[in-house]
Formats: sequence, C-alpha cells, structure tokens
Amino acid sequence: MNSGLDNINQLFIALWAEPLLQTLGVLCITLLVYILARRLYAFSKQNALLNPLVTCTVIICSALYLLDFDVTQFTSSLSLLDLLLGPATVALAVPLYNQIPVIQRLGVRVLAPIIIAGTIAPILGWGTMYLLDTSETLQMTMLVKSITTPLAMETTALIGGLPELAAVFVILTGIVGATFAPWLIMLTNTRSEYAMGLALGSVAHVVGTTKALSISETCGAFATLGLCINGIATAIVLPLLFA
Repeated sequence: MNSGLDNINQLFIALWAEPLLQTLGVLCITLLVYILARRLYAFSKQNALLNPLVTCTVIICSALYLLDFDVTQFTSSLSLLDLLLGPATVALAVPLYNQIPVIQRLGVRVLAPIIIAGTIAPILGWGTMYLLDTSETLQMTMLVKSITTPLAMETTALIGGLPELAAVFVILTGIVGATFAPWLIMLTNTRSEYAMGLALGSVAHVVGTTKALSISETCGAFATLGLCINGIATAIVLPLLFA
C-alpha cells in the first residue's frame, strides 16, 4: 500500500517538474482561488474587508509559505496573466468612452478634484514617512502609492525609491481606499457618482476603480478618468521634482 502511494507521489513530483504542467497547474490554482474569493465577496454582500484582492493575497501567500514553494517560480508561471493585464486595463476605457458627453459638459470642473487628490495623497504619505524618521528611499517610495502599479514602479525607480516596495504600497493603498471609501461616502453624505468615481480612481487607482464599477458604470467611468489623469500627471511631475 505504502509502495503504491510512494509511486503516485513520485509520479506527481515528476509531472510537476515539467515546466508546462507546472505553469498550467499554478494558473488553474490561482484562477480557482480568485473565483472562490469572488464568490465569498458576493456572498458577504461585497464586504470591503473581503475584497478578492485581500483574500486572494492571504490565501496564496499562506499556501506558498506552507508548501515552501519558490515565489520566483510562482510568479514566472503567471507570466501569461501579466500579459493580460494590459488589455484588462485598456478595457476600463469602455465606460469612460460612454461618458464622454458628460465629461465634455463638466469641462475643467473634472480636473480640480483630481489635482487636489493627486497632490494631497502623496504629500500625506511622504509626511507620514518623514515623521516616522524613515530613510529618504522609503519617503520617495511612498510618493507613488496612489497611482497604478506599472507607473508606480517605473516612477519610483526614477526618483530613487524601491520599485518592489512601491508595488506593495500601491496594493495596500488600493485595499484601504476600497475598504473605507463606502464609509466615508456615507459619512460625507456624498450622492454624486461623478465625485465618488473621481475620488476612488484618483486615490485608490485600479482597486478603487473596480469598487466604483460595482456602484455604477458612470461612477466607474469617472474613476477611470481619475486613475488615468492622476497616474500620468504623477509619473511626469515626480521625476521632474526629485530625479
């Protein structure tokens, strides 16, 4: 009996050693975890604390630690998902396109909230690091916390921060923004979907935009606008100031 189990175990190890099978296995497991996380999020009536990004991260990190699986190997197996990140981000432009007449009607009034959010958010992050007497490297890294990950990593490298840590700060900012945004919206009695969308996209980037899309297409469109303008402006201005 034990001999049979040993043979099965050895066969599994041999198959898992094949790059293609390992890649497919990691992809399938990751997608399964995400589907389960989405189901849990829907079952909880979209409780912000059970955001799929949070639950997926916790489950996958725990599994990698318990199984002692190499993180580099895991991320390389998900390179296909990295390729799909670009088209997925571009797809956010669809609701934005549908709201072009509204955006044209509002004109420059749309820019003011984005500029305010794009200025205050990095200053608060930098100020926190400064008061904690952290290194200049950490302070520079915190400046990019409110823009989307690819832009944040590239910008951080230009201003003397740590790109890998910037990705962590960006994800945490998105999670916190999506978690507390509904409560802040209720507290301030905000009813404008334009304002909610701009705030979520400008401060909590893609995660906030996803939350905005769950509110309405209009809210998601304005979140996408905030995400794009704030991200591009920050990526241009910060290197000019600190590079």
